[in-house]
Amino acid sequence: MTKPLDLITVGRASVDLYGGQVGGRLEDMASFNKYIGGSPTNIAVGTARLGLKSALITRVGDEHMGRFIREELEREGVDVRGVTTDSERLTALAILGIRDQTRFPLVFYRENCADMALSDSDMKPELIAEARCFCVTGTHLSNPRTETAIIKAVRIARDKGVRTALDIDYRPNLWGLAGHGLGESRYIKSKRVTERLQKTLDLFDLVVGTEEEFHIAGGSGDTLVALASVRELTSAVLVCKRGPLGAVMFNAAIPGDLNLGQSGPGFEVEVFNVLGAGDGFMAGLLTGWLSGKDWHETLRIANACGALAVSRHGCAPSYPSREELEFFLQRGVVQPALRHDNELERVHWSTTPAPGRQRLCILDCSLSQPLSAALPDTARLAAFQGLCLEAVREAAHEQPSVFGILIDDRTGRTTLHDAAERGLWVGRVANDPLSAAWEIDPGLGADFGALAEWPLRTVVHLSVPAPDGASLPAHDIETLVRFFAAARRCRLETMVRIVPPDLVAAGDAYAYAVRQFYRHGVYPDWWVISTQPGKVKWARLAEIIETHDRHMRGILVSGHKVRRDGQYATAPVKGFITEADWTIPFAEAWCSGQLSDRMVVAELAKTLKSHCAEFYPNLLKQ
Repeated sequence: MTKPLDLITVGRASVDLYGGQVGGRLEDMASFNKYIGGSPTNIAVGTARLGLKSALITRVGDEHMGRFIREELEREGVDVRGVTTDSERLTALAILGIRDQTRFPLVFYRENCADMALSDSDMKPELIAEARCFCVTGTHLSNPRTETAIIKAVRIARDKGVRTALDIDYRPNLWGLAGHGLGESRYIKSKRVTERLQKTLDLFDLVVGTEEEFHIAGGSGDTLVALASVRELTSAVLVCKRGPLGAVMFNAAIPGDLNLGQSGPGFEVEVFNVLGAGDGFMAGLLTGWLSGKDWHETLRIANACGALAVSRHGCAPSYPSREELEFFLQRGVVQPALRHDNELERVHWSTTPAPGRQRLCILDCSLSQPLSAALPDTARLAAFQGLCLEAVREAAHEQPSVFGILIDDRTGRTTLHDAAERGLWVGRVANDPLSAAWEIDPGLGADFGALAEWPLRTVVHLSVPAPDGASLPAHDIETLVRFFAAARRCRLETMVRIVPPDLVAAGDAYAYAVRQFYRHGVYPDWWVISTQPGKVKWARLAEIIETHDRHMRGILVSGHKVRRDGQYATAPVKGFITEADWTIPFAEAWCSGQLSDRMVVAELAKTLKSHCAEFYPNLLKQ
């Protein structure tokens, strides 16, 4: 019987603050990257990226960090019906870093945190029954209240015919066995922990852990003895992770040699960061197991996911998409330091998480020379840009995920900040808006370091003239390469608007320009094609893009009035963006008093919706 969900995980949900500097003490780290974390949260994200329908049961605080976790889970495609907002407690935090290949300082901030308030009431039988598998991680067996809730949920799952899995996930610190400064500790012997784990082992169909985790579950420092002790308590499939040696599976009696267990091929890669690698492994293992793969292939998938995870910064963000995993398994290891494998990293960037916006209708109200001439008073111009945002909000009422705004940082700074609060698609101009050339805004700095100040959901928009049959000048190439590298380091999507020398030569100019970008290693997420209908050689353009970057987000067509028709059939056109001077008639009418604030908002929204309806018939009626 087909079920709505493949997997439900339950337990920890935290915000990971990962030190940006590598090789020093946590005390010396000056900046941090923010990711979602917590073993079951990581597993839910990892399996969702691999194509499973995953859900998470947890609690988060009623504050910014809790909202961040919820939004990130939704963005990753994880079902959040089981995520409860706790108004009394804060979301858990973890502060961690990479010291070297063996030391990973980690501090947990989990005192009375939201996810440790999980109770019986959070374990909804109807939700659990929707899944094919229910996965528990060990931390929530450490507290009597959460242990009661977890055991109840596992029993519900078994009664409903749902398969059950345990990732031992032993963190001595979270069992009260190590001080706050020893968060990275992986093993401390404890009879209490062993007894607590052993009384639950018979509830699971799959038990997964490192050798040290099986030591704590089996009550012995000898791995084979520990596995044998666990086997006496459960008939579950046992999977023992062995670090660089891969993993072994036992579905019957434990033999006298670990190497006699079922194994899958491993991957020789540079170990950069082991934190979260086990969760990535578990995501791959569950995906193979629930997909009906044999154990050799299941362990191969799990090992590949673990290899990709140890090679990157962060936990959940490092996990592969299904497309990336298939690419990696087919091609193999080319560069042991996988984060320096440019081809692999492009696939990872472009497919994780899967692009969510398949249709876009964007209003460009950014500062330009024509708009500045129509509204020379900068205060009035800034006010008009605010009205443009209100118009986009009004147009987006029926389809909020479709509409967006392109704005600048000079006169439009207030509007930019306001747009970030509204959940719209937001593009931000990177060019010097009043320069006749295509120069990048000098306010970004000589090294473009100011991009680090831009919010993560902002899309960097850059207009570049198409070379007229000649190669890009060396200086321009060097600038573009540095700029796009800076944007990628700042985790910002990029959008390039190609401006042809003239419309007659537009078809050839676009194709030539796109090829030039790819030739020099510049891979924008979006292309904007500024043209009139019929001028672009779409099949040729699509062929170039498909050959070089088939995972790019898409193309937006730019013009005063564009229709979606057969001419785009061969290209990945996802929508349109208005020309820079499209708003000028509205600005002039508003400035002269012909349109009030309310009227200009209504007229802009009406016209934008009309263009959207022409490009996507019936969209606004759905």
